[in-house]
Amino acid sequence: MSLPVCLSEQLAQLLGPNATNAAEAANFICNQFTAVNNKFSDTAFAIDNTYLLFSAYLVFSMQLGFAMLCAGSVRAKNTMNIMLTNVLDAAAGGLFYYLFGFAFAFGAPSNGFIGRHFFGLKDVPDAALDYSNFLYQWAFAIAAAGITSGSIAERTQFVAYLIYSSFLTGFVYPVVSHWFWSSDGWACANNTDNLLFGTGVIDFAGSGVVHMVGGIAGLWGALIEGPRIGRFDHTGRAISLRGHSATLVVLGTFMLWFGWYGFNPGSFAKILSAYDSGKYYGQWSAIGRTAVTTTLAGCTAALTTLFGKRALSGHWNVTDVCNGLLGGFAAITAGCSVVEPWAAIVCGFVASLVLIGFNKLAEKAMYDDPLEAAQLHGGCGAWGVLFTALFAKEEYVNQVYPGKPGRPFGLFMGGGGKLLGAHAIQILVIIGWVSATMGPLFFVLNKMKLLRISAEDELAGMDLTRHGGFAYAYEDESHRNEFQLEKIEPKSSSTPTTY
Repeated sequence: MSLPVCLSEQLAQLLGPNATNAAEAANFICNQFTAVNNKFSDTAFAIDNTYLLFSAYLVFSMQLGFAMLCAGSVRAKNTMNIMLTNVLDAAAGGLFYYLFGFAFAFGAPSNGFIGRHFFGLKDVPDAALDYSNFLYQWAFAIAAAGITSGSIAERTQFVAYLIYSSFLTGFVYPVVSHWFWSSDGWACANNTDNLLFGTGVIDFAGSGVVHMVGGIAGLWGALIEGPRIGRFDHTGRAISLRGHSATLVVLGTFMLWFGWYGFNPGSFAKILSAYDSGKYYGQWSAIGRTAVTTTLAGCTAALTTLFGKRALSGHWNVTDVCNGLLGGFAAITAGCSVVEPWAAIVCGFVASLVLIGFNKLAEKAMYDDPLEAAQLHGGCGAWGVLFTALFAKEEYVNQVYPGKPGRPFGLFMGGGGKLLGAHAIQILVIIGWVSATMGPLFFVLNKMKLLRISAEDELAGMDLTRHGGFAYAYEDESHRNEFQLEKIEPKSSSTPTTY
């Protein structure tokens, strides 16, 4: 936000024939205008940074949602283990993203493959990036790691969590985010000098960058580890190993829903941008529309899953509905800013069908994912990437991605097939990159006996065998000690009991 430049020489000519007084008056007035202009600029920076920080806090709150969702989706004997892995996703991810990840992702100027500046936040802030950008992007990075942890829950060694989480947040995920989100990235929609197919990839908040990366990584981990003991019988028939707390699942889902309003609308990074100065419509309106499309996609997916699973199983299952809701959110994340609200309903409806279909396929293939993370984030994320290429509206694309008038938009909206081609490439390269990096990592960990726990530990539960005790105290410790003492020295029947 800036005012027209005030030139004292021009202003002096308008103030009268007395050159000395006119020059002094002109300088005074221009200095006042400059001071006001600077205040407006300072205010704009402050508002935009505050908005981005608030969005970062919302996205970080999703870690609590992941923790509750994961805890409720596993059996009680593994609760402490899965909660600890969620804490360490954030902690280890914070250090590695600070040291390497942010630089690999956004270290411009760089090449199209990987960033090469801002290691350890050196030279931050600058004109393009502030500390708030790091915090926001770190919250995204640890979300990808949290997705993967759900796929390999209840059977993975603790050291393996540390290794894969650090590698994913420090290298694998940042490279992908550089490709599609950095202005230097080879497929970024903001790289106006070198746009893929003249459009670049419109993955606004990360159906591909975040959800597919986390989902595909989890897919490889679960495939290499194999299913949990008892998940399939000797004939290959699936046996349900239900999580121990639907309450925690619902609590985690609502926390994730809340955080998604930072995940999607917050990806604008700025709120104080007018598309047509002086009018009521600006980026603040686009942010509101993004929140609406996010909401509608999730709600539609939840209801579709509710009735779809009822038709298939005969039950109204709250856990399935929660996963369907999250599948709708994962799908709309790519195109939330560039589609109409009615299109978000289409997105959520198809996302639910994609999730149900991939879950059926997983059972047929004897693939075990306790949180359906690969199916939900990988499958619905891929659908979201394709959906954006079909339904992106020209007006919204030009507003959200300015600087390249006439760029292609959604196929079904009359924009041709170039955007669809770019998005098909995105899906393929994400699958290829994550498979080429995370697949060998899990394979090596498995060969080194560092990936899966022993059968004895798995049957007993990792809380007891690896973490010193269960997450839940089923009886008071003092009562247990008193009970054991009574077994050793029974009270006489004549001794009165006091309370």
